[in-house]
Amino acid sequence: MTTTPKYIFVTGGVSSSLGKGIIAASLAKLLQAQGYRTTIQKLDPYINIDPGTLNPYEHGECYVTDDGAETDLDLGHYERFLNVPTSQANNVTTGKIYQSVIDKERRGEFLGKTVQVIPHITDEIKHRIQILGNSGDYDIILTEIGGTVGDIESLPYIEAVRQLQWDLGDNNALVIHLTLVPYLSAAGELKTKPTQHSVKTLMESGVHADILVCRTEHELSEELKAKLARFCNVKKEAVIQSIDASTIYDVPNLMLEEGLDKVVLDKLKLKSDVPNLNRWNEFLKRHKNPKSEVTIGLIGKYVELQDSYKSILEAFIHAGAENEVKVNVESVHSEYLTVENVAFKLSHLDAVLVAPGFGERGIEGKIEAVRYVRENNIPFLGICLGMQMAVIEYARNVLKLEGANSIEMDESTTHPVINLMESQKDVVNKGGTMRLGAWDCQVLEDSIAYAVYGKSSIKERHRHRFEFNNDYKAQIEAAGMKATGLNPETGLVEIVEIPNHNWFVGVQYHPEYKSTVANPHPLFVAFVSAALKFNKNK
Repeated sequence: MTTTPKYIFVTGGVSSSLGKGIIAASLAKLLQAQGYRTTIQKLDPYINIDPGTLNPYEHGECYVTDDGAETDLDLGHYERFLNVPTSQANNVTTGKIYQSVIDKERRGEFLGKTVQVIPHITDEIKHRIQILGNSGDYDIILTEIGGTVGDIESLPYIEAVRQLQWDLGDNNALVIHLTLVPYLSAAGELKTKPTQHSVKTLMESGVHADILVCRTEHELSEELKAKLARFCNVKKEAVIQSIDASTIYDVPNLMLEEGLDKVVLDKLKLKSDVPNLNRWNEFLKRHKNPKSEVTIGLIGKYVELQDSYKSILEAFIHAGAENEVKVNVESVHSEYLTVENVAFKLSHLDAVLVAPGFGERGIEGKIEAVRYVRENNIPFLGICLGMQMAVIEYARNVLKLEGANSIEMDESTTHPVINLMESQKDVVNKGGTMRLGAWDCQVLEDSIAYAVYGKSSIKERHRHRFEFNNDYKAQIEAAGMKATGLNPETGLVEIVEIPNHNWFVGVQYHPEYKSTVANPHPLFVAFVSAALKFNKNK
């Protein structure tokens, strides 16, 4: 416990995709494991208000917090590592900063002053950075600054960091700079020039890196570390090697070996102890030593980019370790799935997950996938849009409601089994207007969901605009698909199941957002277990 919150800023040079989020999450894990109340926030330099309206190909998945913030996928890493919920305050974009400053100017809060980047934008950034620290809930706040040092978009953030270091005083803030030390195979050597140049660029903005974390494919020699320390004006022990790892979950232990946590705590004048990573390492042991393996199909339309379904893929890792099973995820592009090839593409799988998404592209392929697994008794999990596709498939092929659809795909469908929420019908702006964040769900006993959760009242995160149409509920239930989870306030359907199927569950919410290393999501754990049973009974 500290009396004054300490701040750690993580910046990146040369390339923005070096893994600042994983380094930040790993360091936070080590600090948390020593008893410090730790949180992480992400500052994103793009001008979008949030990633909610971004195509997944642009920025990977959009992660959602309990309080309904649509955020960068790095917040998912933060939660998975720390097992502590994040919030609106943990993700800040340039769009939010400018919107807030302009709103203040319109309200006359600047008393007629000329509004400028310095001090108005930088003051707003400093305010946002310190919200979590001022809450009294945390001892240490890690702030990851997106993008690359030297980018025009990042300059106001770097200037805000410079000012904050001055404001907070010695031993209360430090800067970690993540850089690339590339290996030139032709010369057979590691090159330090990109790191030197990156540190110099940072210094030109008035910010001195206290610690260097060097991404590398090869071990850094002591001689090379000494050279980096000398040229970049840091202590040798503050040159940390971050070598490529087989899994992101190895990184906390790698950073522990390098002494990153000790260097950080020394610089912040905080007590350093041996981190308690027993639970973490137990997970790693189970993850790396599976007793069985299963192959699960992931049916989606953004499968070319792994980050589009990052939380789902990580939830499979957590659930796999819990079951001591290696989960092989086989991506299947729904746009190219047809009646003719569905058996060829899915028959060998032990289970199928139909992924969330928006828009009509690839929809018929998802419906075809649901039909195949339903008719062949293959374990099925549908998430959000995947659940809606299961309802549409059932309405079309079991109830024989010809043309049944979601009005998202077909506004003139004669059987809108998936409809627009009443509160959404007059919505014009797309950003931040869906059903977002954690909502209550009442689970019926004598259901798969009740067996999975072990309780009747749950809370799960949502991100959608369209809902199960309750006008069709009695008809669908009479035909054998049961609504086993309902929102107690609205009566909206949250979970559907087919009791006479091997294992068939569709959920309107996103369980993957709440799966962490310490608490694998029970729905994924049960789904992987069902896949294992199916595999063994083949």
